Amino acid sequence: MKPTKNLLLLFLFLSGISLNAQKKATKTIAPKEQFIAELMAKMTIDEKIGQLNLPTSGDITTGQANSSNVAKNIEQGKVGGLFNIKSVAKIKEVQKIAVEKSRLKIPLLFGMDVIHGYETTFPIPLGLSCTWDMNAIKRSAQIAAQEASADGINWTFSPMVDISRDPRWGRVSEGSGEDAYLGSQVAKAMVTGYQGDDLSKNNTLLSCVKHFALYGAPEAGRDYNTVDMSRIRMYNEYFPPYKAAIDAGVGSVMASFNEIDGIPATGNKWLMTDVLRKQWGFKGFVVTDYTGIMEMEYHGVGDLQTVSALALKAGIEMDMVSDGFLGTLKKSLDEGKVTIQEIDRAVRLILNAKYDLGLFHDPYRYCDEKRAKTEIFTTLNRSEARKIAAQSLVLLKNDNQLLPLKKSGTVAVIGPLADAKENMAGTWSVATKQENSISLLAGIQSVVGTSAKVLYAKGSNLDYDEQLEERATMFGKTLHRDKRTKEELLSEAVKIANQSDVIILAIGESAEFSGESSSRTNIKIPQAQKDLLAALQKTGKPIVLTLFTGRPLDLTDENATVPAILNTWFAGSEAGYAIADVLFGNENPSGKLTMTFPRTIGQIPIYYAAKNTGRPLGNKEGKFEKFKTNYIDERNEPLFPFGFGLSYTTFSYGNLSISSNKMAANETIKVSVPVTNSGNYDGKEVVQLYIRDVVGSVTRPIKELKGFQKIEFKKGETKTVTFEITIDDLKFYNSDLQFVAEPGKFEVFIGTNSDTTSKIEFDLVN
Repeated sequence: MKPTKNLLLLFLFLSGISLNAQKKATKTIAPKEQFIAELMAKMTIDEKIGQLNLPTSGDITTGQANSSNVAKNIEQGKVGGLFNIKSVAKIKEVQKIAVEKSRLKIPLLFGMDVIHGYETTFPIPLGLSCTWDMNAIKRSAQIAAQEASADGINWTFSPMVDISRDPRWGRVSEGSGEDAYLGSQVAKAMVTGYQGDDLSKNNTLLSCVKHFALYGAPEAGRDYNTVDMSRIRMYNEYFPPYKAAIDAGVGSVMASFNEIDGIPATGNKWLMTDVLRKQWGFKGFVVTDYTGIMEMEYHGVGDLQTVSALALKAGIEMDMVSDGFLGTLKKSLDEGKVTIQEIDRAVRLILNAKYDLGLFHDPYRYCDEKRAKTEIFTTLNRSEARKIAAQSLVLLKNDNQLLPLKKSGTVAVIGPLADAKENMAGTWSVATKQENSISLLAGIQSVVGTSAKVLYAKGSNLDYDEQLEERATMFGKTLHRDKRTKEELLSEAVKIANQSDVIILAIGESAEFSGESSSRTNIKIPQAQKDLLAALQKTGKPIVLTLFTGRPLDLTDENATVPAILNTWFAGSEAGYAIADVLFGNENPSGKLTMTFPRTIGQIPIYYAAKNTGRPLGNKEGKFEKFKTNYIDERNEPLFPFGFGLSYTTFSYGNLSISSNKMAANETIKVSVPVTNSGNYDGKEVVQLYIRDVVGSVTRPIKELKGFQKIEFKKGETKTVTFEITIDDLKFYNSDLQFVAEPGKFEVFIGTNSDTTSKIEFDLVN
């Protein structure tokens, strides 16, 4: 009995230590409003302004944090958060300075651009949106939050929800395309995926929706350029995804670089206060983009002190990198250019976020080294990323059912993107370990195994211009430029092709050919790769064009001559596996375009939800009609419309039926259509619902997406797909910016893409 008693006492003793340690780690503190008020009462003006300062991590390295310049400011209470710092060891070391060396021991926020995954990387956001699968998109954000939070991060600058109709703009790769309704669904899925239902859980991230607002509509498609549009267009076509993120409870908002109504967004009080807070009820905090306050000087609205005061008064709470708040607000306060109430309001919102994240309860809650070792880049996470990536691929062409390929014979894998694992994750993949990504070549070799012989040749460089290739392969995303001559590269590729039964040609853009500051005036495939394609076509072998891109490209030439085109975007760390799964039939492609592909750059901006003019084009055959709204040298319609995407099977749509041809404001109606998998494979179809308001007090688009369902069908299976239409689906902002639904006739379209003409009508009555 005696040994048992001793063991029991030892157990109770150790349990007490463990319990005490837990209590010490997670403090019991006052309710938020009381706690923040008491804390702010203790703060000096310098400490308050310090909470509004967000510098980059700069010179901080593990083991040297105490001697860094940023660390000295942290110790003095002059930093509210840091970004671009990664790993539990570094973050814990820096957090320790804040909570153990600063006077008030206020913990820091740690932010990072976790855009489409952490070390397990998912497709670029434009590719993710092409899944049209909100559960998959939400899941990608959950996994990103799990991994990033396990590595010490608690704040992500995502999602980017900027609507764009101009593929010249490089940052279309970071958004969800051209449509406000779809973009709103994606925004909601991402925010709820990151933040979950309780921000204080240590596997969630504070989300930051960006860039508020209208950043995706710069003149000439040139990044950071002027944006100018009517307010009715803002509210109907560009604002909805931001508002959807606010309604989903996003904790922070990032200001955009562009101006709105002649005032930079960072200093625009109408935008940041009237719209965001008063109209939409946003309760979180607003952070600038990188040096956003300082850049207002270049816009021409004042010196650093002036623009810093302008930003604060407009409704900006946190200054990223500019040091405008830190360096000038105290002086502006003394001179009466800002008030202590304005500073206090901003400080309170920053402290609220830290409280909600649980940092005052336990500042090290995101610094668990065990999680860092077991929850990042796991087999399970990679498996989910592979499946989601396969759903993002869009089959643009498949003549004579060339795809899926058989796992037999000899396959030639050719092109500058074929063995380019550093590029698979795409742009804004800052946490990805590029060496762990799977190239297309490696993925094909794995999927076919010993069933087929795989040959490889690079064939060409990305571009003949070496300097352009360097600009398009920044941040370690090299393509290992081949120094051989054009003729030598082509000769090797043709030799390989002649030995093969089929050619998988991997061409297009490199990862950084799109993204921030990667606008293009020419959105064709580079000439070096066009020459490679031409040389391979002369062999007479069937070619599958496996397209890597971060934007819609002008594929008119390729579409006319290549039998199969699979748009892979940049599919993430598991890209090679996912693409090979689709090419060889392990997965049936189900992606649908969320941005229109033009026939030529001269059609840009091009989007499906356009408006009729007083002289609309009356034919669909591309015939020129004088004095109609058309081009003299090109057809009006796009090469590939919004919502387009093929499958290895086919889907047949029956006649539409409607529950009633009249609808009152307090009623709903149902529209149904039978859909049949009429092909030879099981597959998924995105059934899309569009509505047209035929007559309005202001002109209305010819068609607007108002619903979609992604449904799996067995071979030969028929399902009746039903959509419920409510009054909210019929509302829009009128000329007085009132959100209304006007009585009258509505047309409902259901089909496989935005070009569908199958319709039924009903009337909205008083």
